[in-house]
Amino acid sequence: MTTPGTTPFGRALCAMITPFTEAGALDLDGAQHLADRLVSDGCDGLVLSGTTGESPTTTDAEKSALVRAVREAVGERASIVAGVGTADTRHTVELALEAEKAGADGLLVVTPYYSRPPQDAVEAHFREIADASGLPLALYDIPGRTGTRIEPETMIRLAEHPRIVAVKDCAYDLLGTQKVLARTELAYYAGCDEYVLATRAVGGAGFISTVANVAPRQFRAVLDAFDAGDTAGAIRRQQRAIPLIELMMSAGLPGTVTAKGLLGALGLPAGPVRSPLRPAGRETVDGLLAAYEELVSVC
Repeated sequence: MTTPGTTPFGRALCAMITPFTEAGALDLDGAQHLADRLVSDGCDGLVLSGTTGESPTTTDAEKSALVRAVREAVGERASIVAGVGTADTRHTVELALEAEKAGADGLLVVTPYYSRPPQDAVEAHFREIADASGLPLALYDIPGRTGTRIEPETMIRLAEHPRIVAVKDCAYDLLGTQKVLARTELAYYAGCDEYVLATRAVGGAGFISTVANVAPRQFRAVLDAFDAGDTAGAIRRQQRAIPLIELMMSAGLPGTVTAKGLLGALGLPAGPVRSPLRPAGRETVDGLLAAYEELVSVC
């Protein structure tokens, strides 16, 4: 059974975008500036090179450079979890070892995608990566993108591995989440922003949030209120964030696109998205900015 308060990478984690220059190159100065801001505004962990970090279109060398730069910027003020998941077990192991050398504190490993492996193969994939590296792993369960679920029974077996310690939960299955929480010590992080309070309330560790790129204080405040016993305040804060969550995550565009559009409008490091993604249009950015301003005005 999960111990309440188990937070191997912190409670409030941002799934950080990867800033690029206008020419499309990796912007390490921008990444350091953004990382410092996120930590100063309440994030105690940063997830790099995940979905929001455009991992499919960054090179292995860029991923390692990003970890090194962000570690330099935040020091020991926050944990760094490096996204290393690919569709290829061998490549994932290589990325895991490089992230460890670069200074990451943990690894985010997504279910292999496209090939749709059965559950025994999914389990073997994660075990091989956990065996290869000395870093703790967070399993990334996002079947809507990968096409393959990490089934609760598979998750329960994987929890027996000493280096598999956490889950980024984007499965939209609160019943399955609670089954695993009741039978393991895994730390569950809400990977969908609308589930931040719900996941914490059933024993989750916290969140790994895309919307926290622009509103880190507001999302940290949900957890702080709940943990202080102010359930009504936590509900109020979660509900106030819903308009921005909906525009950023459920309006037909990937969160990477909306996060970069809004960050750019706020004068913060972001830059363009890489193809095949395309930037948010002016009307979309204006709507995001209005929702953001409304949220920060009341929180």
